[in-house]
Amino acid sequence: MSIELIIPPLGESISEAVVAKWLKPVGAKVNVDDPLAELETDKVTVTLPAPSAGVLVEQLVQVGASVRVGASIGRLDPSAQPSSAAAPTAAPTAAPAPSDPKPATATPAPTAAAPVAPPATAATARPALTPNTRKLLREQGVDPSTVAAAPPVAPVRPAPAPAAIVTVAAGPEEVVPLSPLRKRIAERLVEAQHTAAILTTFNEVDMSFIQALRSKFQDEFVKKHGTKLGFMSFFVRACAEALREYPGLNAELRGDAIVYKKHYDFGIAVGSGKGLVVPVLRSVDRLSLAEIEKGIAALALKAKDNKLQLSDLAGGTFSISNGGVYGSMMSTPLLNMPQTGILGMHNIIRRPIAVGDNIEIRPMMYIALSYDHRVVDGREAVSFLVRVKDRLESPEKLLLGL
Repeated sequence: MSIELIIPPLGESISEAVVAKWLKPVGAKVNVDDPLAELETDKVTVTLPAPSAGVLVEQLVQVGASVRVGASIGRLDPSAQPSSAAAPTAAPTAAPAPSDPKPATATPAPTAAAPVAPPATAATARPALTPNTRKLLREQGVDPSTVAAAPPVAPVRPAPAPAAIVTVAAGPEEVVPLSPLRKRIAERLVEAQHTAAILTTFNEVDMSFIQALRSKFQDEFVKKHGTKLGFMSFFVRACAEALREYPGLNAELRGDAIVYKKHYDFGIAVGSGKGLVVPVLRSVDRLSLAEIEKGIAALALKAKDNKLQLSDLAGGTFSISNGGVYGSMMSTPLLNMPQTGILGMHNIIRRPIAVGDNIEIRPMMYIALSYDHRVVDGREAVSFLVRVKDRLESPEKLLLGL
């Protein structure tokens, strides 16, 4: 009796995924928990494990197709025998020479009937370019019929693979199809802009005191905790404290009600092998600076190695994005729906500012808060950012719980 391969629940707010790759061909023998398919969501890439040992007897969904949670994408038969022909799809190669080679003029042995290639004509010799590509070539003054293309290695047939990259040798452009994951991310970003009333407010922070604190105690901190004291832990603690005073930024609009979260689970944007992801650091209000730094480092390492699980990305209540590591001076971060607030950190630049009656050169950082105006009004958002600034410029308040 065959077993259906069902898309399992993939986490909070995720209702569908894209089949990015089949990892086993039809007819292949698999063991329990062997990865069968790679699934991409807008948050993370996961694999679908085999629920039982057996043979993959059917793939119901092609690569690149969207499937909903609970849908079946294939069948596994525990009692079937593996197929000797089961192997990853590959381009056909020339047949191996027989063990007793014959002269080149020998009469070939009868073979299975195969289609005979028709004589080359203008229609068949011309590369199979898309209408858009042919239009692009004509606009550049190039005759599409003169553009060389790699000869096909196998008869063209509908395949479950994503569209291949089309490179126009005669032009300055390269057309690369969006990956399924990139498409979904684009849809989510547009959805956020169309759904929420997103506004951004800005302020600036004098980082002198935090830099001095890090310089003074960095070596001792590393020796005791085994990790560096960065800037992010100060921002996490400052935001957690400010959110207690302004809970609308740690909330969610659910239908006609506002849900105020009493826990503080922060999404921290980090780079991964497939782009920017936002894993969640739990209960940040209960963590020390060292625990925050260790937690962020562990999440960043998992993201770099593409080992994040859906549980690592679900349930965030507030987010922080640090564009400063890439040199950004100022930006307007986009909400990570359904959250109502996200803080953007930026590059630290030494510039002159007024300190009392004097002009001094100080390390300054612009910070930005994007918020959902349906839940949070301007006064609350601006006041929140002022509280964050105040705690960062007087880091002793964070250590004393003030």
